[in-house]
Amino acid sequence: MLVVQSGAATVTVAGQDFAVNRKDVFQERASAVYAPSDEAITIAATTEFEGIVVSTPAKRAGSPARVSPEDIRVNARGRGNYAREVHDIFVTDSVAQRIMVGETFNPAGHWSSYPPHKHDGRDGEPVLEEVYYFRIDPPQGFGQQLIYTADGECVSHVVRDGDAVLLPYGYHPVSSPPGYRLYYLWAMAGADRKLALHEDPNHQWIHEAVNP
Repeated sequence: MLVVQSGAATVTVAGQDFAVNRKDVFQERASAVYAPSDEAITIAATTEFEGIVVSTPAKRAGSPARVSPEDIRVNARGRGNYAREVHDIFVTDSVAQRIMVGETFNPAGHWSSYPPHKHDGRDGEPVLEEVYYFRIDPPQGFGQQLIYTADGECVSHVVRDGDAVLLPYGYHPVSSPPGYRLYYLWAMAGADRKLALHEDPNHQWIHEAVNP
């Protein structure tokens, strides 16, 4: 899948041409193109262009497809200082076989992927590998990516504009500091193509808190 970050182009897959464009991730919703297994993606840019390609092995070929900004499903998640907006790009469609792709937008000072969740199969949930690709506004800012497990393993990454973090297992909450909006493109894949997750039971109480 090619997800446009900024610019305009004609994307050709399996002989089909798709026009895509986007001012930037903070100003417009996504345009994206799906390429079936073993099909090349050709990009003919008409302006300065940036796109992110994410992929996973798949057996079924299928047909190429485009998602336009008006096709994006927007989900409001969380509340208080962990409210954020999640955009589904290719998630519940019948086009892709294994991969799911979307975008999360953190207002300044907010958390996301919160309460912390995971999908590594260690508590019976489906196994999904995932990667986050970050953008920061203004771009000199930063965010924080935590990865931890119930048995005590813990890693903290300071993420800056253009960084990517692989999330093979464990809980993985994200935070943005005051003054900086944070965006991340997320892509995940596994044997079961569904957004099934396991929340950290130590922090589920926040769902019922009056003032989180």
